[in-house]
Amino acid sequence: MFVDQVRVYVKGGDGGNGLVAYRREKYVPLGGPAGGDGGDGADVVFEVDEGLNTLMDFRYQRHFKGKRGENGLSKNQHGKNADPLIIPVPPGTTVIDEDTDETIADLTEHGQKAVIAKGGRGGRGNSRFATPRNPAPDFAENGEPGQERNIKVELKVIADVGLVGFPSVGKSTFLSVVSAAKPKIADYHFTTLAPNLGVVETEDHRSFVLADLPGLIEGAHEGVGLGHQFLRHVERTRLIVHVIDMASIEGRDPYEDFVKINEELKEYDAKLLTRPQIIAANKMDMPDAKENLAIFKEKLADDIPIYEISAFTRTGLRDILFAIADELERIPKLAPEIEETEKEVVYRFQKEEKAFIISRDDDGAFVLSGNKIEKLFKMTDLSRDEAVQRFSRQLRTMGVDAALRERGAKDGDTVRLLDFEFEFIE
Repeated sequence: MFVDQVRVYVKGGDGGNGLVAYRREKYVPLGGPAGGDGGDGADVVFEVDEGLNTLMDFRYQRHFKGKRGENGLSKNQHGKNADPLIIPVPPGTTVIDEDTDETIADLTEHGQKAVIAKGGRGGRGNSRFATPRNPAPDFAENGEPGQERNIKVELKVIADVGLVGFPSVGKSTFLSVVSAAKPKIADYHFTTLAPNLGVVETEDHRSFVLADLPGLIEGAHEGVGLGHQFLRHVERTRLIVHVIDMASIEGRDPYEDFVKINEELKEYDAKLLTRPQIIAANKMDMPDAKENLAIFKEKLADDIPIYEISAFTRTGLRDILFAIADELERIPKLAPEIEETEKEVVYRFQKEEKAFIISRDDDGAFVLSGNKIEKLFKMTDLSRDEAVQRFSRQLRTMGVDAALRERGAKDGDTVRLLDFEFEFIE
């Protein structure tokens, strides 16, 4: 089964907790704090494996969670960092954040890696909080939570040449006779349910990858028929071969077919019409094909090369394959349009997220939410009084107390933060 679009949940590993410990050695009075930091959590990393050609593995596993970092150890020993969780994906994989619709990664080359969800940093041990005023702190930090993301993973097949055209014009037959590919062939619409790839070698030993894409119909860019699911695969091709049924076996006008398919490509992505095209006038062994081709040439205003072929009788294939190979030599390989970040740093404006938001529950309680305040809460060890006091100071510094007063909070009112409830005290 060919799978080219999946929704996946990924979470980086949480950082390990810092440790509260003290130095206990003979002849060392008042040894002081000696709690080590926790290790960093595992990043979730996608890595391109050229041996894969589908997202089938994601069909059976939709949740990926990195390992947690090791907790801090005594004698100021740092906990072990968790190894990254490496997930292999096929070349041509695009990763999109579902919540923001931002493209996280565009992976095209073998071995290319991208961090999809960062692991949390390890919490600091109590020795990190020692000050002259408090030389033996009795608290440590919990590990930072790992990044969570709902992502959409899309596969855009990487092929040199894409075959486009209406259903049943002979694309699959063409692919089967010029390569070793064995696509399903039958005389009904949408026999091809998924893109088929084949490696073609010409007589002068030049080779290229040819993709037979499912038939397009009018309205495909809006979701009509099957073709809209696979229009994205045309994006990666360097050359489009437009296969047309010149015998007009199903009663359609060949020139109108040509115009409609190009219109679908334009509606999906206008840049596709800038790609070079070659017209494969197929089924030339059938009656009326010659007359239809003459009319087609009269109507065709663009200077697009036309090659007469019959995939069934295998005539004209040598010439069109040579033409495709010649054209590919003239076309530079398309690099994915992603920003170059190694030579220069790209700065994007990002609206600063509020540290906290105050809302009200049905029972009148004040509810605090927001990434920053929730992260601070999760990194606080609530079982230790000193840690709770530190957290309350952090809230005051962030302006939470003043903001609650502005919202009308009075002495004794309930304030909620995640699963924790506390009283507002003036």
